[in-house]
Amino acid sequence: MKDQFVVPARFRTISFVLLGIGLLTLLIGLFTFSGEHSTRIWAGLLQNVTFFTLVALASTFFLSVTTMAHGGWQIAFRRVPEAISMAVPVLAVITFVILMLIVFTDQHHIYHWVDAEHVKHDKILTWKSAFLNPTFFTVATIITLALWSFFTIKIRNLSLQEDTWAMTPELGRKLIWRNTVWCAGFVVVFALSVGSTTPWLWLMSIDAHWFSTMYSWYTFASTWVSGIALITLFVIYLKRLGYLPFVTEEHLHDLGKFLFAFSIFWTYLWFSQYMLIWYANLPEETIYFQPRVWGEFRPVFFLNLIVNFIVPLLYLMKRSTKRNYTSLVFISVLILIGHWVDFFQMVAPGTQNGELHFPWFELGLGVGFVGLIMLLTGRQLAKAPLTAKNHPYLRESIIHHT
Repeated sequence: MKDQFVVPARFRTISFVLLGIGLLTLLIGLFTFSGEHSTRIWAGLLQNVTFFTLVALASTFFLSVTTMAHGGWQIAFRRVPEAISMAVPVLAVITFVILMLIVFTDQHHIYHWVDAEHVKHDKILTWKSAFLNPTFFTVATIITLALWSFFTIKIRNLSLQEDTWAMTPELGRKLIWRNTVWCAGFVVVFALSVGSTTPWLWLMSIDAHWFSTMYSWYTFASTWVSGIALITLFVIYLKRLGYLPFVTEEHLHDLGKFLFAFSIFWTYLWFSQYMLIWYANLPEETIYFQPRVWGEFRPVFFLNLIVNFIVPLLYLMKRSTKRNYTSLVFISVLILIGHWVDFFQMVAPGTQNGELHFPWFELGLGVGFVGLIMLLTGRQLAKAPLTAKNHPYLRESIIHHT
C-alpha cells in the first residue's frame, strides 16, 4: 500500500514560488504604500492572516466534531486535515506579530480605538473601552492563539501515537474516549473564540461604532466551508498521486455535500444579518452596509453572494458533480477565492474610507499564504503514514457508502 507521502519536487517548487510572490508583494507594498498610505499594508495583512489562520483552524474543528460525533467515514483521509491543522501554530505566530504591530504602532486607521485621545471624545468607543483597549486585546489574543495551537498539536500527537500501539478492543474504547474528551475541550475553546469573541476583536472592531450579534457566526461559516474546500483539494491531490487507497468517490461525495450544505448555511447567515438590518433601517446599523451596498464596494458585495451561494448551489445540486474529481477541484478553488473576497469586503471598506482599489497587493499576499500552507502541509503529510491504520473506526471508513 502506497502510504508514505513523499513531497514531489514540483509541489515543493510551487510552494516556494507562491511564498516568494507573497514576500515580493509585501516588499513592493512597503515601498508603494509608505507614509500616510501605509493603512493598506496593515489592512491587507490583517485580512489575509485572519482568513488563512481560521481556514487552517477549520481542519482542527473538522477533526474534533467528527470525533465527538463518533464518525467513521472520514478516518480514511484523517491525516489530511491533521496535516493542514499543523499550519495553525506557525500562522498563530504570524497573526500575533501582525496584530501587535497594528495595535502598538498606533494604526488608528485600522482600529480607531487604539487612539486614546480619540476615544475620550467618542461616546460609543468610551463605552466599549472596557474590552476595546490594547491590554485586553493583547491578553485575549495570546490566550486564544496559545489554546488553538495547544489543542491542534495535542490532537495531532494523539493520532500519531496510535500508529505504535497493538490495538485491542479495550484499548480501542479507551482511545475513542480519550480523543473525544480532548476534542470536546477544543470545541469549547473554539465556540468561545471563533464562535464569539475573536472576530469581534480582530475584525468587527474595525467598524467599532457598529456591531452585529451574528458577525462571529458569519465569520465562522465563511472559514468553515473554506476549510472543507481546502481538505477536499488535498484529498483529491493525494488520490491523483496514488495515495489514500481507501478513499473512494463515496468519501468525496460526502465532502461535496459538506461544501453544498455549508455554502447554504453561510448564505442563511448572510441573509439573516443583512435582512434584519435592512428591515429595521436604524442608522447605527445600516452604516456598515452603506459603503458595501450603495458605495464603491457594491460590485464586490454582490459578486460575493453570486460566487459563494448561487454558483455552489446550482453546481453542487447534481450527485455527479460531487463525485467527480475535476468538478470538486473547480468548486473548491472557487469557494476559497469567493470567501477570500468575502473577507476583503469585511476589512477593506472600513480601512480604505469606502474607496475601492484593485486588490493587487491583497491578492499577492494571499498567494503567499497559500504557498506557506502548501509548504507546511506537505511537510506534515510526509512525517507520518497517510492512513491511521490502528484507528478503531478505520474498517467503517473502508466500507463507507453514502
